Amino acid sequence: MAISMGGSADEPMMDINTTPLIDVMLVLLIMFIITIPIQTHAVKIDLPVDSGESTPPPIDPVKNKIVIAPSGQVFWNGAPVNETVLRQYLNITTTMTPTPELHLQPDPNARYETVDEVLAIVKRANVTAFGFVGNEAYATF
Repeated sequence: MAISMGGSADEPMMDINTTPLIDVMLVLLIMFIITIPIQTHAVKIDLPVDSGESTPPPIDPVKNKIVIAPSGQVFWNGAPVNETVLRQYLNITTTMTPTPELHLQPDPNARYETVDEVLAIVKRANVTAFGFVGNEAYATF
């Protein structure tokens, strides 16, 4: 039982056998996939290097002083601070035992709005040992 492929038996077969070609292509494809380096998606970030010395915040364990200048600048123990840093310092002082005193000394020419903002920050930090310093500067007003 022979299968006839059309045409006569004396003619050569005109179709190419593609099975070996497909086998070779599959082997090459697998080798190509294996040899491709794995793509790593990375973002280069320069991280800060620890210098070994960490300076603690300037918090006195006995008393701390907030001064408000006429320009509106707020100073914590003589160092200028912004509202965020002031809140962080106040949070640290509330966790200390015993709680250090907080002295507020606004300049007589300081804007009331700035003094009010600082007082609101102090109130939100739940400071218990708080007092005003330098009230004698207001004697002429």
